[in-house]
Amino acid sequence: MYNLLQSRLDTLLFEIVFPLMCFNDNDQKLWDEDPHEYVRKGYDIIEDLYSPRTAAMDFVSELVRKRGKENLHKFIQFIVEIFKSYDEAPVEYKPYRQKDGALLAIGALCDKLKQTEPYKSQLERMLVQHVFPEFSSPFGHLRAKAAWVAGQYAHINFSDQNNFRKALHSVVSGMRDPELPVRVDSVFALRSFVESCRDLNEIRPILPQLLDEFFKLMNEVENEDLVFTLETIVDKFGEEMAPYALGLCQNLAAAFWRCMNTAEADDEADDPGALAAVGCLRAISTILESVSRLPHLFVQVEPTLLPIMRRMLTSDGQEVFEEVLEIVSYMTFFSPTISMDMWSLWPLMMEALADFAIDYFPNILVPLDNYISRGTARFLTCKEPDYQQSLWNMISSIMADKNMEDNDIEPAPKLIQVVFQNCKGQVDQWVEPYLRITVERLRRAEKSYLKCLLMQVIADALYYNAAMTLGILQKLGVATEIFNLWFQMLQQVRKSGVRVNFKREHDKKVCCLGLTSLLSLPADQLPGEALGRVFRATLDLLVAYKDQVAEAAKEEEAEDDDDMDGFQTDEEEDDGDVSDKEMGVDTEDGDEADSIRLQKLAEQAKAFRPNDDSDDDSDDDYSDDEELQSPIDEVDPFVFFVDTVKVLQASDPLRFQNLTQTLDFHYQALANGVAQHAEQRRAEIEKERMEKATATAAA
Repeated sequence: MYNLLQSRLDTLLFEIVFPLMCFNDNDQKLWDEDPHEYVRKGYDIIEDLYSPRTAAMDFVSELVRKRGKENLHKFIQFIVEIFKSYDEAPVEYKPYRQKDGALLAIGALCDKLKQTEPYKSQLERMLVQHVFPEFSSPFGHLRAKAAWVAGQYAHINFSDQNNFRKALHSVVSGMRDPELPVRVDSVFALRSFVESCRDLNEIRPILPQLLDEFFKLMNEVENEDLVFTLETIVDKFGEEMAPYALGLCQNLAAAFWRCMNTAEADDEADDPGALAAVGCLRAISTILESVSRLPHLFVQVEPTLLPIMRRMLTSDGQEVFEEVLEIVSYMTFFSPTISMDMWSLWPLMMEALADFAIDYFPNILVPLDNYISRGTARFLTCKEPDYQQSLWNMISSIMADKNMEDNDIEPAPKLIQVVFQNCKGQVDQWVEPYLRITVERLRRAEKSYLKCLLMQVIADALYYNAAMTLGILQKLGVATEIFNLWFQMLQQVRKSGVRVNFKREHDKKVCCLGLTSLLSLPADQLPGEALGRVFRATLDLLVAYKDQVAEAAKEEEAEDDDDMDGFQTDEEEDDGDVSDKEMGVDTEDGDEADSIRLQKLAEQAKAFRPNDDSDDDSDDDYSDDEELQSPIDEVDPFVFFVDTVKVLQASDPLRFQNLTQTLDFHYQALANGVAQHAEQRRAEIEKERMEKATATAAA
């Protein structure tokens, strides 16, 4: 095809394609008569599918990408000639519309030009000579195009920071332009400048005015890209946004309701109002994240956000359900306490799960965990509504449903673990019912990940109360079956030596605590043979856990070194700063956790399920929600093991002696190593406690 085109390519490119890129009479008419429609069409993906201008831009981009050697230089020369003739022509004869098309072409080719010499080294000069002057053009479409092109090149490495500063200030000024399309293009360009800004002092003094202009524009235009710019500003300034947090949330909430009303009125799936509504909620989440270490602000914003959460947790909010759950997650985790108003959302989530929201079960898990772990007293004592009964009704219904796939019910056993870990000694009446449905589902489970989760429920029950749990398993007639399966799962390894089951640190830790709890049982409940088996399995697991923690710490240290060595330059592509790596060490440092843990709370919830949970999955397929806090974070499994063994030794010396005599040299060495590591951990924990106490006193 290219060979057929080649002889006529110049004619096609310069006489047909390029004119399509230029501002025309129809554009001018729409700009004058309906600027809102002009903006909508300019940023509508569906419109792009039918737009000759977009097709022309795509053609040029593909041409220089696939056949750049023959065509890039001559096309750029053509653009340069337009710039030159524009500069030389008297004001009344300047080819304004051709200049618009030339700027569009330069912006469309930014990725290619930023990578290709000699153009790469001339971009700053090109901006200064041919783009910056148009910020003051008498023609609105050129002012808008100048802002757009400046945004496309904001990430280049400016040799003269004054040029970056001039472009930034010109874009900011464009937000107050009398023409709506100029204001919109300026806001979009601002996002790139905020991302690229090395010195936030360039923006900090004008931040209040920026936000004012931003919300004025949001009142005029419903567009999700507007919200992206706000998210970027919030993300960049972090806690500095605290003075504006309440006002931002109020403005975004008002914008959200306007967008929802527009979307409901239009009743179109691709309505920009619906997309903008989603953007408003995402921006609210970004704000909540940025002020997560300032709990008092959550009390202030709650009345503004509560109506959104109440309405959108019903079937009315199916289009924004995920985003609303993210907000609920932040509000229930970072608020000083969970208010009665926030507790009123619990029944709504339960009703949604039973009705339409089963696909959002992993997202709902996060706030439910927060309610139970941070509002434990109310969860345990309130009878109207009865949260414990409500949770049981939901979990038992889901786990008993034979039509539900293994993947779909994974949050259910996680919630049972949350109850056992947070309500130790206070939910005895629920241990047997939860164990019963766990055992029933375990027998039907096919996926190894679900089997691990269900087995961890049993481990948590043992940690909750070993004697009671063992008695219930014996009463159900499944004790031998369960323990044989558990030990079999613990021993399964691949040819590479990697464990098939209980891959995460958290999995291993839960199993360690459950097995160790068995060691505290008297001889009539745990005979000598069983005691030895449990003891050896626990030692193996503790060693594996220790190795994994050490490896994760080493990787984290290496990543920190890489981060120090690998700062991005302004010319590199900014792929964002959200890390997809697994959450590493099951940290014991609660103080550090307060500042970093759950910063991406709802995003983590989305990743709870493995991508492909076949038995041959790699470790990476087991998504790691270890960032979720639980009371066992404060329990060191090595110290817990050694203390339990010391109690056994003191209470029944003969039984302990018989146990040690059954251990071969390998396990004796492991036991000694674990004991030494436990004392090391005990010293480290005490040191951390003292440092924390000193820091608290100093504060």
